Amino acid sequence: MKPPYLDPNQPVNRRVEDLLSRMTIEEKIGQMCQYSGVTSKIEQMIREGKVGALLNVYGAAEVNRVQRIAVEESRLGIPLLFGLDVLHGYKTIFPIPLGLASTWDPEVVKRAASISAAEASSDGIKWTFAPMVDIARDPRWGRIAEGAGEDPYLGSVMARALVEGFQGPDLSNLSSLLACPKHYVAYGGAEGGRDYNTVDISERTLREIYLPPFKAAVKAGAGTIMSAFNDLNGIPASANPYTLKIILREEWGFKGFVVSDWNAIGELINHGIAGDIYEAAEKALKAGVDMDMQGDVYQRALLHLVKEGRVSEDLIDESVRRILEIKFKLGLFERPYADPERASQVIKREEHIRAALEVARKSIVLLKNEGNLLPLSKDLKTVAVVGPLSDDKEAPLGPWSCLGNPNDVVTVLEGVKRKISDKTRVLYAEGCDVVGGSREDFEEAVRLAEESDVAIVVVGESREMSGEAASRAYLDLPGLQEDLLKAVHATGTPIVMVLMNGRPLSISWAAEHIPSIIEAWFPGIQAGNAIADVIFGDYNPGGKIPVTFPRTVGQVPIYYNHKSTGRPPSPENKWTSKYIDVSYTPLFPFGHGLSYTRFEYSGLYISPQEVVKDQDIRITFRLKNVGDREGDEVAQLYVRDVVASVTRPVKELKGFRRVTLKPGEEKSVEFKLTLEDISFLNHELKRIVEPGEFKIMIGSSSEDIRLTGSFMVREYVEFPWK
Repeated sequence: MKPPYLDPNQPVNRRVEDLLSRMTIEEKIGQMCQYSGVTSKIEQMIREGKVGALLNVYGAAEVNRVQRIAVEESRLGIPLLFGLDVLHGYKTIFPIPLGLASTWDPEVVKRAASISAAEASSDGIKWTFAPMVDIARDPRWGRIAEGAGEDPYLGSVMARALVEGFQGPDLSNLSSLLACPKHYVAYGGAEGGRDYNTVDISERTLREIYLPPFKAAVKAGAGTIMSAFNDLNGIPASANPYTLKIILREEWGFKGFVVSDWNAIGELINHGIAGDIYEAAEKALKAGVDMDMQGDVYQRALLHLVKEGRVSEDLIDESVRRILEIKFKLGLFERPYADPERASQVIKREEHIRAALEVARKSIVLLKNEGNLLPLSKDLKTVAVVGPLSDDKEAPLGPWSCLGNPNDVVTVLEGVKRKISDKTRVLYAEGCDVVGGSREDFEEAVRLAEESDVAIVVVGESREMSGEAASRAYLDLPGLQEDLLKAVHATGTPIVMVLMNGRPLSISWAAEHIPSIIEAWFPGIQAGNAIADVIFGDYNPGGKIPVTFPRTVGQVPIYYNHKSTGRPPSPENKWTSKYIDVSYTPLFPFGHGLSYTRFEYSGLYISPQEVVKDQDIRITFRLKNVGDREGDEVAQLYVRDVVASVTRPVKELKGFRRVTLKPGEEKSVEFKLTLEDISFLNHELKRIVEPGEFKIMIGSSSEDIRLTGSFMVREYVEFPWK
């Protein structure tokens, strides 16, 4: 007779308790340990029940081989959980997450995550260390590429879409991938934008800026959370009971398990809050970290701590209970092995490639289009494609591109050649490297530009310049790329500049001199086709930037939802908050993005004008395409609490819609706000709404406001949560 834990007809909680009761303390600790890769030593540990999860082991054949050791050779047959960093695709690679956020289309983002989940799970991976939901206001930080940018509302919407896309409605589904929002918490607030650095922020900033996307991910059902490397106000995030227990579990009711980032528990010693691995393990476990990723600290220290009485076995049981519950919900006990045939039927299916093209096109942002240079005619006589990223198959994959293959990438040069007329000559010169000091190919690039009707110059960062451990002190185009751009510009040939990068760049010279600029980010395997579709008008760009572009690194941090200050910046008054050597305004504001058509906003209606308790605020307006092309507009709703008991941002994003309109078509757009949506934390950090005026701003970006109005709240409201 099968024990209850192996009976799928039993409730999950009974299966968990039955299995837990049969486990030795060593086997319990084993479930709390994750390792990267497989060695003969780790295989033996798996046989002994001393490993709970693995990462960086993938492919159905290898996953099944290792899983058989756990299921068929260990005493209790507890299956392993296999994880991988599936951030923006498994083998079908989509735009980097910053590009996904530029779509301002959560359904498209959800679809991309769902495809990523289907591909990864078909190959034996059931856990992704994603989404990264860190808010980033400092583009020097390389990992800004992995998230949704600077805004907590947009970040929350994208967090929810990604979790729902990865996990689907049921974790036991064959195509489901367990999500792990990271890095909890405030990792994106690292001082100086330097990765792994300390974070020191107020609790107000923590709760109003950095926590909301994590809360949204938890509400969306995320099964796991990853604790971060950084210290937060003196307490490292992976040993922080306030964030891990009080906020995450008590306030939000999170029921899943917490895994540390790579050796984050061991690094508590470097932080200086633990003297050895025993103290590090004790502090991390008591704070609420259930699983140790690649630190081997729990394996080496927890048994000793239990024997000494410093850690109770009941506390161990709490963590193991959470881990086992997830494994049961994933269906690992019933289906521990991957179907080797399924991967070939799922990975890089034609519909997945089409989706990668759709998402890439939607992620592209038209930053500038002076004189309507774009879209280009397909019948030009000669086109020069210039720049170090023009024919680069690596860069479009971006950082953390999982198992993406450069051979699957369509380059910009290839995309242009496929798009234009057979009679059009396409000339190509690399010009220079992304980094490096050689001008050897400048002359060739200039010569080709002189022979051409237009030059498409593709510049930016290499994929290694963004992502983890890729902080930059400067935000200019690296190497000699700006010099190349200037040399081509000097020919007088019109230039279309295409940016591939993982962060906002300070491209002030280009913004002043180059007529058309496209922000493509790192767009994935369909990069060249998507970019060519935009350049030649087969797709009308509608993306918006999810992060502010500074004029220079000296403006950083710069973000749209700043406070007013007592002396708001004024060009006419020296004694106000600004710089004496550069404008205080951004190069490109949050939410900015142009189109090949024009949109008209009208008919703003706000109801009710006076709001009492429990009433929602309904905001409607008309949006019309007054140009001659079909296009997408992302209409954005911003709110300002005009007078409050604590200072509030000049505006806060509270809603958006991506709307497709044919020429001459008009649609009504509606937003609905609850009182919770406009609430804030008062001086006691209680969540409240105060009586007073609220200003409504609707527009095409955070600066391009087309409609304004207001409503009044008549009653004080206090919410029972922060």
